[in-house]
Amino acid sequence: MQSKGFIKLIAVLLALACVYQLSFTFKTWSVEKKAAAYAAQFPIDEQSAAEQHYLDSIQNLTVYNVGFKKFTYKECKEKELNLGLDLKGGMNVMLEVQVEDVVKALAGDSQNDPAFQQAIAEANAAMKNGSSNDYIGDFVKAYSRLSNGSPVAAIFVSPDRKDITLESSDADVEKMLKRETEAAIGASFNVLRSRIDHFGVTQPNIMRLPNSHRILVELPGVKEPQRVRDLLQGTASLEFWLTYDAREVLPMLVSADKLLKEEASHTAAPATENATEQPAAEAAAPTAGEGLIGEIGADSTAKSETAHTGNFDQAQNPLFAVLDPNYAGGAAIGAAYKADIATVNEYLARPEVRDLFPADILFKWGVKGDDHIDGRYYLYAIKVTTPDGKAPLDGSVVTDAREQYAQRGATAEVSMTMNAEGTQKWARMTGENIGKCIAIVLDGYVYSAPRVNTKIDKGQSQITGDFTIQEAQDLANVLNSGKVPAPAKIIQDTVVGPSLGQESINAGMLSFVVAFILVLLYMGLFYKTAGWMADVALLMNVFLLMGVLVSFGAVLTLPGIAGIVLTMGMAVDANVIIYERIKEELREGKGLSLAIKEGFSKAYSAIIDGQLTTIITGIVLFIFGTGPVQGFATTLIIGIITSVFCAIFITRLLIDWIVAKWGSISFSYKWSEKFLSNTHINFLSKRKVAYWISGALIVLSILSFFVRGLNLGAEFTGGRAYVVRFDKAVSAEEVRANMERVFSQIEGADESSISFEVKQYGNENQMRIVTQYRYDDTSDEATGEVEELIYKALKPLYSYDITFDQFRSTQTDVNGILTADKIGPSIANDTTWNAVYSVLFSLIAIGLYITFRFKRWQWATGATLALAVNALLIIGIFSMFYGILPFNLEVNQAFIAAILTIIGYAINDTVVVFDRIREYLGIYPKRSLYENVNNAINSTLSRTINTSGTTLVTLLAIFFFGGETIRGFIFALIIGVVVGTVATIFIATPLAYDLMKKRAKIDEEK
Repeated sequence: MQSKGFIKLIAVLLALACVYQLSFTFKTWSVEKKAAAYAAQFPIDEQSAAEQHYLDSIQNLTVYNVGFKKFTYKECKEKELNLGLDLKGGMNVMLEVQVEDVVKALAGDSQNDPAFQQAIAEANAAMKNGSSNDYIGDFVKAYSRLSNGSPVAAIFVSPDRKDITLESSDADVEKMLKRETEAAIGASFNVLRSRIDHFGVTQPNIMRLPNSHRILVELPGVKEPQRVRDLLQGTASLEFWLTYDAREVLPMLVSADKLLKEEASHTAAPATENATEQPAAEAAAPTAGEGLIGEIGADSTAKSETAHTGNFDQAQNPLFAVLDPNYAGGAAIGAAYKADIATVNEYLARPEVRDLFPADILFKWGVKGDDHIDGRYYLYAIKVTTPDGKAPLDGSVVTDAREQYAQRGATAEVSMTMNAEGTQKWARMTGENIGKCIAIVLDGYVYSAPRVNTKIDKGQSQITGDFTIQEAQDLANVLNSGKVPAPAKIIQDTVVGPSLGQESINAGMLSFVVAFILVLLYMGLFYKTAGWMADVALLMNVFLLMGVLVSFGAVLTLPGIAGIVLTMGMAVDANVIIYERIKEELREGKGLSLAIKEGFSKAYSAIIDGQLTTIITGIVLFIFGTGPVQGFATTLIIGIITSVFCAIFITRLLIDWIVAKWGSISFSYKWSEKFLSNTHINFLSKRKVAYWISGALIVLSILSFFVRGLNLGAEFTGGRAYVVRFDKAVSAEEVRANMERVFSQIEGADESSISFEVKQYGNENQMRIVTQYRYDDTSDEATGEVEELIYKALKPLYSYDITFDQFRSTQTDVNGILTADKIGPSIANDTTWNAVYSVLFSLIAIGLYITFRFKRWQWATGATLALAVNALLIIGIFSMFYGILPFNLEVNQAFIAAILTIIGYAINDTVVVFDRIREYLGIYPKRSLYENVNNAINSTLSRTINTSGTTLVTLLAIFFFGGETIRGFIFALIIGVVVGTVATIFIATPLAYDLMKKRAKIDEEK
């Protein structure tokens, strides 16, 4: 092998990079272990809060030093391996900005026009039945027709809107509505992004889904799902408040600090925490005299010596120890670590402390920690000036805000424009408060508090500061959020309890370890020394795969673990191809070195073609899938790339090293040396029987599909699905009976109300319940009603008095609802079409690739038809056996992922056979096509059986040990591997042969 030194260098550098990336995960685990040990000294009901307090307090403290750089705990968390919701527990929420609400808000009073209302109804109907996905276009056309050609512009003309006049065409109005809808989605996204930072969860994720009005939010470890729903769907509240100057407030803070000290001295309870137990107090404080506390110190007899140095002692300065006044300035009266915010709030809320401050003062925190002051949060003093206690100006008056670079200097600024009403009020506010600060507040948090330099009476303002362009963009987004015409509404949410998450981790790790050991033993016991070298490369592959996942910020899910395990089975495929080639060369009498060289060289094309086709399906899966399915696709794609690198380069380096050191290497034991090497089976003679059998099975599958249908999951039908755990074994029949008894009592109940799917889910004390009741209503009220009805039905099946709150959340009780899925009809419709598109695109893409690589459409046709047969048979088996087999055969997104994975896997096997046929046609041109095809199948039979064997070993390990959540998914893969292997030999290759023979006959006749 050429450039061995370069390959070694690349391997070492990749290994070091992976060690570096994975080290952050181990460091965060170490810190969190210390946090758990710290929390263990508290009562059980306080341990969770104590652990979180510890972690919050060290957010911005250095916990990891790699020599050339130091990292805080917060930075380490950002670089660690992310666990998905199915492993960590938490909540996945899909929100959608309703275009109907945006259009109505922009229409104002004109929405009462009958033609307007009818046009909205028609656009809604078109969206609901899936006949169109252009809501605004449908609305404009419908209104024009229903109003007898009246201009749509008349509905939306407004004194504050300059982009639409009575002369504007319908096309101009349509563009405006689409522009405003996009702006509403963008503003909602920014509001949601700011809100999720305050849920107290680590590694939240939010993304806009392309080509839709939807936003996906993932919140690992969230403890209060209902609170999350309420906060996410709330209307954005942007406000402009007058403020106090810090110089006015600091003397009152000093008095409050003194009062709290006196109260503490009269408390008999001894202190139970010292400085070593409060990491927040260990952070370096500012130097003496910094901040406004130094300015007021000379006039205050209450100031202690610790205030001079900035080192505040908890006993001497209870308030200043957690709210540091050295950082006061402008409207900010101090700053505190995140861990101390609750303590500050508690201090300032005490009646005796509150009495020290004016009645018109409010305290509001900054939206995020400031990195310039070690991640502390500023506390602002807000002045209430209106009789009703509301802000003097709200965000509805802002018509536009955008970031721009200042005319002088390299800093950025924000330009803000207001409507006529806002311009008038803004002129009065700024004119009366020159030299003072005005706080910009969104959802109760201060985003900025700029100082007024002059009266602004033109409605156009420039907000300046030491902004980067990104900070200016964020502030502009906040200002634009005030004009969001409609809040985003939840159309799908999934809640996974933490106990189920831990069980998933345990099951996933067990299946991983068992499968890994089985694959290592399989290769070592079949290929002897070379097999053990392949095992070393496999270990390197898993190590690289995990490192790459972390570096890309990928999320590891349970299907992702399945993807890793499956990748291990597929990773040895390349080694099997290479080793079987080397054994063939050795049997032909070639020397060891030449056989190794030829074996690797001749195996490259089959390896690359096979792996590329699998990557194609992985990419399609990533594009059309969501959540865990994307996690599976990510690990599959990365795993294929790392496995090819390890099989081709790392294995070659190890084999060459063995040969150079000991002069020889074994590729088999005596019993495996000639395994399937001299077979002379006439496969093509059996092709017509294979056609009849496969045709009969397809007919059975189609009949079952139309007669029995499929066990469609809520993702395809819409509705609500729950996994409920009981404290004892229960039967599906008694759960179903209780459900029917309660739901049948609903006034006006129809068949869908009392139709349920109830199945055992894993152990005998767990049931999966799917209901269609009010499935088209995704509101929280409907969800609450459904859950209350289920609670009422299932409560008698518990042996203790479980409360509704305990039933809805497994935070305090391991029993109750473990997972909850709510899927609206629009999501179900999109999921259905995405599933169809993904399978079709995969088949088309693979067919085109085979045509390109092998230059013959006959080969692509044979391969594609065999893949279609494989997919149809898997669907048929799921249709025929659901409700019969003792595990869940639900057709969901994971099932579609299994279909696509099998398409990629099966074509891998087919490509290897086709590659050998192509080779034989070149080497033996005088042999008949019939003979060459048969010989090619026989010569690759050992590779086919070995590859399928290693893959099946890994899949069986996951099937038995991976847990109930993915058992149906793995069952589909097992069926697909078996059917795909048989289809390659008896369908794909014979079909390609028949088509090529027919073509040759036509050419002869010509």
